[in-house]
Amino acid sequence: MERGGFTYQYLDGSTPLGARAKRIQAFQEGKGDVFLISLKAGGTGINLTAADYVIHLDPWWNPAVEDQATDRAHRIGQTRPVTVYRLIARGTIEEQILSLHSDKRALVAGVLEGTDVAARLTTKDLLSLLAGGDSPRARHGDEEEQGTRTVH
Repeated sequence: MERGGFTYQYLDGSTPLGARAKRIQAFQEGKGDVFLISLKAGGTGINLTAADYVIHLDPWWNPAVEDQATDRAHRIGQTRPVTVYRLIARGTIEEQILSLHSDKRALVAGVLEGTDVAARLTTKDLLSLLAGGDSPRARHGDEEEQGTRTVH
């Protein structure tokens, strides 16, 4: 960031509470081109309506955690579209985690809708994901999740 001439705010799980609030406020006031936030930073009070792009570099095994991180930029008061990118290298465990996201979302949707999607995701399917095999979604003929979306 510094070599590229970008100013930034930074927040991770070890950032003290007082410093967190100051960095969030500074970003909201335009003091920083970029806000680097660890997914593990979590917590309440992170509303970043000054952001219009969210870039995920390292997927979390639980898609709800990523969704919550994305939603920090899409709060009441947001006036612009928020574009989300997930940068994933092919052939990596991160790519398999992204496949797992799709399967977990389908599993939750199936349970909530009362369908048999939950029965289709087996222990063998999960082990295959971790071992680098095809995702259960691909083997069952479902569409893959797209890596970019715009939230309005």
